[in-house]
Parts: sequence; C-alpha cells; structure tokens
Amino acid sequence: MKIIFMGTPDFAVSPLQALIDAGHEIAAVFTRQDKPVGRKQILTAPPVKTLALEKGIPVCQPNTLRSAEAEKIVARIQPDIIVVAAYGRILPKNILNLPRLGCVNVHASLLPKYRGAAPVQRAVLDGEPVTGVTTMQMAEGVDTGDILLSEKTEIGAEETAGELLSRLSPIGAALLIRTLTGLEDGTVVPVPQNDAESSYAPMLTRELSPIDWNRPAEQIHNQVRGLSPWPGASTSFAGKTLKIHRTRPAGTDRGMPGQILPGGELKAVCGGGTVLELLEVQMEGKKKMKGSDFLQGHPAEGILLGK
Repeated sequence: MKIIFMGTPDFAVSPLQALIDAGHEIAAVFTRQDKPVGRKQILTAPPVKTLALEKGIPVCQPNTLRSAEAEKIVARIQPDIIVVAAYGRILPKNILNLPRLGCVNVHASLLPKYRGAAPVQRAVLDGEPVTGVTTMQMAEGVDTGDILLSEKTEIGAEETAGELLSRLSPIGAALLIRTLTGLEDGTVVPVPQNDAESSYAPMLTRELSPIDWNRPAEQIHNQVRGLSPWPGASTSFAGKTLKIHRTRPAGTDRGMPGQILPGGELKAVCGGGTVLELLEVQMEGKKKMKGSDFLQGHPAEGILLGK
C-alpha cells in the first residue's frame, strides 16, 4: 500500500517501523513541530520525525491540516490509506475523504472507552485492570469511527502510564499490520461503536498533580502511576515540593491523613486509615531517591505531608 503516516511521540514509532518492515510504501510522514526540551530548551525533533529521516522518508510538519497546502500535499500523493497514531491534530473531513481506503487510527484503549487525548493515563488513574489497543476507521468525531480490530492486555498493579504506553506501542504495531492486511483482503469488517458505553479521556494538566491525602491509598497510588512521567504527582514537605514517583499500598494504620509513620520505610497515612509506602521520591531541586534513603536525610516521623 501507498501510505501517509501521521504520528508524533514514542508510541507512534513502533507502528511506523512495522509499516516499513512490512514493505509498505511510506510516501510521507506528517508530525508535529520540533519543540524545546529540557532545562536548556534545546529544539528537539519528535521521535517519529527522527525515524522518518533515518529511513529517508519525506517529513511534513504543518501547523494545521485545515489548510489548502496540507490538502494539496495529500491529494498529490494519492495515498491508498492514511495511518494515524498519536498525531495530536484533528483530521478535517476533506483529508479524511481523500485516501482510497480512508484513514485508520491506532488508539491506545479498548474503544468506545477512553476516547480522547490521554486514554492510557486516564485508564491507570481510574484503576482499570485491563486496557488495550484498537484500530478504527476514522470519522469526523473524536475517536468515534467504526472499530476494525482490538487487542486486550492487563495493567500491572504497579505499572505506570509511561511503562504501559511503551508496552502498548508494539501491540498496536502488530495490530495495525493485521488491520491493513484485513482491509486489503476484505476479512476485516468495520463494527460501529456503542456510544452508550463510551467515555472520554481529556488531556492531562498540572492541576492533577497535588495529592489529597484524605483519599484512600489505592486511589493515590493510581494517581502516582497515572501521572508518570508527566505531569507527576506531588505533595509538600517542609515547605518544599516533594514529587512522588513510585508507591505501593501498605495496609492500614492509625494517624492523620498525610502523616509520616515511624520506621525505616517512608509510609504515609491516607484516607480511611489506609497506608501508602512512598518507594521513590524527589525533593525540589534534588535527584530521585528511594523513600528509605530520603528518611536518612530528612527525619520525618509525624510530619504531615501536603501541609
């Protein structure tokens, strides 16, 4: 097939590589603009652009697809299909209608659940035990198109959103190849989504970071996992921000919500007397460290976090 691929972050790299390995003709790659990264704000190319340039594939980085120029580029290429994986831009109707076989999206959830920009993170935040990847025929709505194929996977009890995204990427890549083969030979039949079962996964914001220690330990644990690596969960300790990178529910105990318990492990009381062990933390301006190591330099027994 002649394909235009649209994608941006690490999640989209495996699907693009799979298309290349399968021998498809990648006529062009559309991706987001280069962005400043890190403290030094070094202008950095998206991961998909890096792979495309390594393979000698033409790269387009339009500010929007709602332009005559973008439509002309797609029309000139005349792709059999457009494949989208975490591109981060809306495809307008005129673009959707150009390819012979339409547009296929690789979406990191079991649609119709978790439509939107942050399906993996929201599934972890909600404490879902299972998620997956769905390929869908794109329509004008946000992730509302007909389902083509899907693949399930369990979410680990301590797995972070970032780790889960990395694991879902190759699953999505394999599912994509099966989908394209099925579309070519007619064995994949689109199935409409049940809108009554749908849910939405909006983009993450920094406002989600502060931990409310009145919530049960399991919910805070899911918050830490779901917001990793960005924007991260945080609390305050001695007037400074303390980022919480890894946690584990650790039974029950007495104390006020947010209170650090005595002992050699960094444990905090949460809502309902539940307890959360803080396995990996990072004080403002410092490096990550184990919770037990943090205690050695910061006597914390009885301190209330978040106050």
